[in-house]
Amino acid sequence: MNQNEPYSSAPPAWVNALGYAGLIPFVALSTAFFWPNYVSHAFISYALSSYAVAIISFLGAIHWGLEMRESPTATTNPAPWIWGITPSLLAWVVTLLTPPFNLLFMAVLLWLCYRVDQKRYPNYKLESWLPMRFRLTLVASISCLVSSVGFYST
Repeated sequence: MNQNEPYSSAPPAWVNALGYAGLIPFVALSTAFFWPNYVSHAFISYALSSYAVAIISFLGAIHWGLEMRESPTATTNPAPWIWGITPSLLAWVVTLLTPPFNLLFMAVLLWLCYRVDQKRYPNYKLESWLPMRFRLTLVASISCLVSSVGFYST
């Protein structure tokens, strides 16, 4: 990180609100699995896994954004750049799986993204963002897991 660049040590309240609002589709769709006869499980699974792909891709792209703050010539480690595209590629492959396996693997990918963030955020002095990231990952992954179980219910 450029030493002259200011950084926020913690996410502002409005960022927290946006992050938690991003959980609405996860929770609403996982709850929909238990509304018998209203929406098909296949549709809900597709909608939830599609949203999970968008979020997982976003989580990878954050690393490109963080690296772009650095001088491109100063960055000699290709790992953050490679990781930046890896979540979207993995999530895309997971969408090719049938339900409920796609949702199970989406939950795994969400935790993989969190684990990488745990290791990389300190490099950017963003450790204070990890508690929010943990809570968001927990709820999103539970939603995917609940939906994978709910796929065969009712």
